[in-house]
Amino acid sequence: MASGFATIITFMEDPAMAENERSAHITEGVARAPNRSMFYAMGYKPEDMGKLFIGIANGHSTVTPCNSGLQVLADAADSAIRKAGANPQMFGTPTISDGMSMGTEGMKYSLISREVIADCVETVVQGQWMDGVLVIGGCDKNMPGGMMGICRSNVPAIYVYGGTIKPGRWKGKDLSIVSVFEAVGEFTHGRISQEDFEGIERNAVPGSGSCGGMYTANTMSSSFEALGMSLLGTSTMANPDAETADAAARSAEVLIAAVKRGLKPRDIVTRESIENAVTLIMATGGSTNAVLHYLAIAHSAGVNWTIDDFERIRKRVPVLCDLKPSGKYMAVDLHRAGGIPQVLKILLDAGLIHGDCMTITGKTLAEELANVSSKPAADQDVIFPIDQAIYAQGHLAILKGNLSPEGSVAKITGLKNPVITGPARVFDDEASAMKSIMEGKIKAGDIVVLRYLGPKGAPGMPEMLAPTSAIIGAGLGESVGLITDGRFSGGTWGMVVGHVAPEAAVGGPIAMIHEGDSVTIDAHQLLLQLNIPEEEMRARQAAFKPPAPRYTSGVLYKFAKLATSASKGAVTDT
Repeated sequence: MASGFATIITFMEDPAMAENERSAHITEGVARAPNRSMFYAMGYKPEDMGKLFIGIANGHSTVTPCNSGLQVLADAADSAIRKAGANPQMFGTPTISDGMSMGTEGMKYSLISREVIADCVETVVQGQWMDGVLVIGGCDKNMPGGMMGICRSNVPAIYVYGGTIKPGRWKGKDLSIVSVFEAVGEFTHGRISQEDFEGIERNAVPGSGSCGGMYTANTMSSSFEALGMSLLGTSTMANPDAETADAAARSAEVLIAAVKRGLKPRDIVTRESIENAVTLIMATGGSTNAVLHYLAIAHSAGVNWTIDDFERIRKRVPVLCDLKPSGKYMAVDLHRAGGIPQVLKILLDAGLIHGDCMTITGKTLAEELANVSSKPAADQDVIFPIDQAIYAQGHLAILKGNLSPEGSVAKITGLKNPVITGPARVFDDEASAMKSIMEGKIKAGDIVVLRYLGPKGAPGMPEMLAPTSAIIGAGLGESVGLITDGRFSGGTWGMVVGHVAPEAAVGGPIAMIHEGDSVTIDAHQLLLQLNIPEEEMRARQAAFKPPAPRYTSGVLYKFAKLATSASKGAVTDT
């Protein structure tokens, strides 16, 4: 059952053990005396050594509101583990706030933090011989990073989400952090007053919790319910509410039971459960980042999963939830309407998810959903039944073509016509593109090309929320296209295509675009095309010279050297 000190003590105390075997284990136990001595220094007693050792990977941090409310959850889990007769061992994981680093050099560290978090969880769990681990996170990369570390370590584990933020309010309108980014463009182009600009800025983020729409944090946490690695109903709670800490305590109790049962992450995270998670993401209108992160999670779990699997699922799954950024409501509204369990029950009844997948509770997903109503409540318009789906197919389309032979990711809902052909406006960095947008140099019909921003090129594949929001704020969301080998925020919407692979830094076709070239984005045909003759493309590729590395030491250098293509999840451990 146990893999840590509990096992060693059992070896020393079992009188039924064969003498030679017992002698060997006593020798090992004596050799472990210095290890136990370190625990005595922290207040442990001899009787504690035979108990389970349960890690709490605590993402609490005061660098971002997404994580500033996590300590109360960690304390609740700690208390529950002690009451269950086990030893909690708390350790920290870092976080980078996408919202705070957006548009700065710091944004390059965001995706890298996913790998660092995964490494932290794996390193401490394995290095300290833990019998199980409860991971608590808030900001975007906390979820995939924690799940990757869980899958690598493969000791019994559960994920606890810190909770969403409550909406801000200004003049009767709900706000989120994305409202501020869009207000920058609106104010610059004279579409809102200074009073409204300052009011939005000061009131958009009212307290602790992760960004409030179906952005990346809420997308990933919601998907973990479908994956079977978080308790149902816990991913749409608001961080300040008491039920969130109660859920952390319940999660700890469930984890102890899983350890005793020997139920491990790779028993739960399978190809079928990943299909469930991606199906849920499509049904809720989740973030483009989920594509990158589930490629990475599947890799960590040893599951065969490719970028084409997302398109396979998109074609058969309708969008059932009217959620921001392309819809109307926030995560707290989804919670009041029945939350993720209600969406999953609708999908289960429609035969769109695998009900026989195991969950961390030891029950199947279908068993967990047995008491959930098959129909959403009539007094809400957040969740819709299958026959009233908002869109007949999912929103995250995988586009290919001569600009993205490995694939790219487009969010195609919320647009009147997701097809555009226009002249390329080419930028090799975010700052110069932002300057042109703010100065009104980008016109309707243009295709903005942002390149050298991929995993290796930036490095770190930063998000382009600032330029996309500026385009929206300028009133050009339906008439200007944007393609990039970087990423987008979960709050992004519009005629945008990201994760273009191969990336520019390795000679991908996006590096061959010249200013004024004709480019086509066609979500109907799943096409991303540079409209030049093939011989011209070959000539440009032959003349390509890779740029010098932007960094020659440190974590950015290491990531640039190790990261795979976005089409493979931008992982660093292949």
